[in-house]
Amino acid sequence: MTLEERINQSETRVCVTVFPFVTNHHDTLFGGKAMAIMDEVSFMAATRFCRKRLVTVSSDKINFEKAIPSGSIIEAIARVDSVGRTSVKVKVEIYLESMYKDGRELAIQGMFTLVALDDDKKPIPVLEGLDVD
Repeated sequence: MTLEERINQSETRVCVTVFPFVTNHHDTLFGGKAMAIMDEVSFMAATRFCRKRLVTVSSDKINFEKAIPSGSIIEAIARVDSVGRTSVKVKVEIYLESMYKDGRELAIQGMFTLVALDDDKKPIPVLEGLDVD
């Protein structure tokens, strides 16, 4: 399987309904909850990509571009962006949809880096035999 095929097959999409118990005092999705959703979906995509034990080591420049009101549907889409020797970077986008109107728009995006670990929690190659930087 080529790297591009592996990336395509590991793309992960998760839909969530934004209920009041995950919102802040402005009745919009709490930023920490959005980041938790993004971290989880990035973990799923990275795991599907390499089938290794992974941990998140960083998140980069998460842009909250549009507030997500209670009563919305969101779709988090995670896709492998780049692959290092022991790490994988995953781009996550969250799209906002109204429950009662057609259309959707990009609301949040960010990048997550995960590292593959062995049983002793030491970094290991993400993919054997793959020549990447």
